[in-house]
Amino acid sequence: MSGRGGPDPYDDAYGESSGSGDGRDGPGRGGEPDLPSHPAGPPRIPPQRPAAEDSGHWPGALDGGIPAPRPPTADETPTAKRTPERGSERDSERGPEPHSEPAADSEPESAPEPRPDRAAPGAEPEPAALGPEPEANPEPEPERPSSAPPSPYAPPAAPLAAPTPSAPLALPHNLLRSLLGAWALTACSQEETAAVEAHLNHCPSCAEEALRLRDAVGLLHTEHSLDLDPMLRSRVLAGCLGRRPARIPMPGWAGAYDAEAARLDALLRDMGEAEWRAPVRLKWFDGRRLTGRDTTVAGVIGHLMVVDGIVATSLGLPDPLGADAPGSPQARTEAYWHHEPGAAYGSGPPGAVRELWREQGHALVRTVSFAGRGVAELDVPYGDFALPIRDAFLDRALECWVHAGDIAEAIDYPYEPPASTHLKAMIDLCARLLPGTLAERRRAGLASPPRRLVEAGTPGRTLHLQVEGTGGGDWYIPLDSPAAMAAPEEAVATIALDQEAFYLLASGHVPPQEAAAGLSGDTEAIRDVLFAAASLSRL
Repeated sequence: MSGRGGPDPYDDAYGESSGSGDGRDGPGRGGEPDLPSHPAGPPRIPPQRPAAEDSGHWPGALDGGIPAPRPPTADETPTAKRTPERGSERDSERGPEPHSEPAADSEPESAPEPRPDRAAPGAEPEPAALGPEPEANPEPEPERPSSAPPSPYAPPAAPLAAPTPSAPLALPHNLLRSLLGAWALTACSQEETAAVEAHLNHCPSCAEEALRLRDAVGLLHTEHSLDLDPMLRSRVLAGCLGRRPARIPMPGWAGAYDAEAARLDALLRDMGEAEWRAPVRLKWFDGRRLTGRDTTVAGVIGHLMVVDGIVATSLGLPDPLGADAPGSPQARTEAYWHHEPGAAYGSGPPGAVRELWREQGHALVRTVSFAGRGVAELDVPYGDFALPIRDAFLDRALECWVHAGDIAEAIDYPYEPPASTHLKAMIDLCARLLPGTLAERRRAGLASPPRRLVEAGTPGRTLHLQVEGTGGGDWYIPLDSPAAMAAPEEAVATIALDQEAFYLLASGHVPPQEAAAGLSGDTEAIRDVLFAAASLSRL
């Protein structure tokens, strides 16, 4: 409506029939940018607004200076199209305006509010054009035929400005949430990473999910040692034999030696030249005091090889020292170091002795596996004493463990104890050797005489040896004679110590009087057994 109360010619001509209904000035120019709300020329008094528009607060009417749309009047119904009064003939002659769509069956939107700079009623509105500001009273635009092309001076839509490189991408929430997994794996592009990290600062749920995914990725890249697990071979063999038993299985009493030799070989496999020549101090108890010998890592492996040669000779295998080799372990070791000084002092090829020792160990295990059950009672001479071959294999397993600990200490590398079943078998061997060792010390005058001699097989004075740990247990040692029978009810003393302390004592690495142990009962019997346990060690 105009300020005079009559119909506005602009509304009649362009209000519904020729406009696009998008609330912009001019018919059919929905793509043009909004013109400024205040003219550059002298201001004009706008027409009076209806009461409904003045009294109501339309959304956005007061925000940012955007004029509110005019609601339809009483004679404008949503379902009926108003017939233009004036200018209808002219509209039919001009034809449809460019970029306009008919709105016959759709609800008409409110007409645009007249601007102060609009011409007087009855004058044609001048199209908005780029250039100088329009005059206050522009001349009417001459009519164009209906076949005339669209206005050539309609400006194209302004292109959207590209985001700056530093600004994060504006991505929807669902897309950003789907990128969290790739972000945790650092598989996103630089722009996606910036967008995700900017989103995490404002979205608690996505931030929590990203934290869980990052922790999960950390579990996928756990740090592992580059060294081969020493027990890998034994576990693989146990798994294979459990599913498909071997046609010729290895004897159970040879398993401890096979496992300890494999663990020591795993320790040696990745050693460099400097480590092979690292100094090693071998220690043992000679019956009276602790003693030792300096050598290298290569010298220790050579010592193990020549002592294993005693078992190899008993099985008919070649002796690494030849036919005229000495019989005792210490004499064989001294002979080897004398003829092969490079092995003892590190001047030879580093690691060359490892191949010889490992091949000999494989030959020992293969031979006893093919020999059958009778080979278990075959005696192995150690010079002053002899052991059944089943105990000789346990003795060699204990020797591998002791000297592997010496090598690991020399190169500052951790080394774990044997498996509990193998460790228990080794401690049991030491406990069974204690009565004979104690008798030898009495004959040498290094132990107290027997208190009460009894007939063979009769219970006599007994010492209770208690070893704590996964490989520990309880053993009863006859004190007066190896032929006497040990009985718990005849126990006169008790020695309690853990498995590590027993290992250090039996290997000659600590003096007997300093062994950490719980003692009770006959002190003389306790002293004799502790010294006998230390005397089990040798070079």
